[in-house]
Amino acid sequence: MDTSFTPWLSLSGGMMIGASAVLLMATNGRIAGISGLTSRVFARATDGEARGVSALFVLGLLLAAPIWLLVSGDWPQQWVPSSPALMAAAGLLVGFGATYGNGCTSGHGVCGISRGSMRSIIATVTFMAAAFVTVLVTRHLIGG
Repeated sequence: MDTSFTPWLSLSGGMMIGASAVLLMATNGRIAGISGLTSRVFARATDGEARGVSALFVLGLLLAAPIWLLVSGDWPQQWVPSSPALMAAAGLLVGFGATYGNGCTSGHGVCGISRGSMRSIIATVTFMAAAFVTVLVTRHLIGG
C-alpha cells in the first residue's frame, strides 16, 4: 500500500501535535491524552470547565477532515483494507488497553515521555512492541 509519507509532512505534523500538547498544558494544566479528553466529555462527575475544554479539543479532531475538504477541495484519502467487524474488535481492544494502561499513545507517548514519566516510557515501549508484533503477524505470517 502506497502512502504519502514525506519527512517534511511528518515533521510538520509532529510539530503541530507537540504544539497543541504544550498549549493545552500551558493554558489548562492538562495532558493532551485523547482517551482522557474523550472520557471527560462523557463523564458525569467532570466539572463544566474541564468538560468544555475537552469537548472543544475532541471537536477539533472531528472537524479536521471537513476543514481539509474546505481548504483543499478533496477529502483526505485513507483506505483501510479490513472488515468492519475486525476494525470494531480492534477499537474495543485499543479502548481496553487505554483504560488498563491508564492512558493512550498520545497521553503516554507525546506527553508522558516528554515529562520523564517512567510509567509512560514503559507504556510506550509496550505499545511499540505490540505494534511490531502485530505487523509481523498480520503482514508476514498470515499475509494480511
